[in-house]
Amino acid sequence: MTIFTNFLRSLLLTIIFSFVAPMLLVGGGLLLLSLSSHFPGLQELTEAIAIQIRHFLATFGSGTPLRGLFVISLTCTFVGALFDMYVYYRCQILRVGS
Repeated sequence: MTIFTNFLRSLLLTIIFSFVAPMLLVGGGLLLLSLSSHFPGLQELTEAIAIQIRHFLATFGSGTPLRGLFVISLTCTFVGALFDMYVYYRCQILRVGS
């Protein structure tokens, strides 16, 4: 029973971190661009980069960048959960085989 609870705990943590990581990465990037736009001469460059990131996110979100960020985060969550289940399966197979 403890193996199953360990698996569920690992799966839950993987799901949470896989969802939060893309949000922090994209949000941190946009925040960094916003802060660097206050330097003279960088405003136009950082605005152009931020606009391209928003267009990229809007592509996945049916025109809304926030929805695109959620879609990317949910996709990363799904892939992370599948990877965690695969690792658990391989661990069980290797444990039985040895």
